[in-house]
Amino acid sequence: MLKPVEPTPPPERPIGELVHELVEEGKAYARAELDLAKAIAAAKAKALALPAGVLVGALFIAMAALNALAVGVVLALATLVGPLLGGIIGMLIFAAIAGGLAWWGIERARNVL
Repeated sequence: MLKPVEPTPPPERPIGELVHELVEEGKAYARAELDLAKAIAAAKAKALALPAGVLVGALFIAMAALNALAVGVVLALATLVGPLLGGIIGMLIFAAIAGGLAWWGIERARNVL
């Protein structure tokens, strides 16, 4: 009776070749992950382009409304104390509001950090 022939194992490859192959596969994986991250970021940026433009437009309109409010305050004060003093008082009012908002924002940022 014949003995079954045992399959011969594949010849062992040198360690250097295995390490080189591992490094190359790692580089390919890292490149693929980076390309995926770039594609996701590009898709999100493209999706946010229109909303960002709309928000910038809203900011300009809000600034125009704030300017109209400031002019109204100054004109109302001008009838009471004169145009120059009305302008100075209006400026102080809005500077105080801006300073308070800046202080509040800085305090909130300090609490977060």
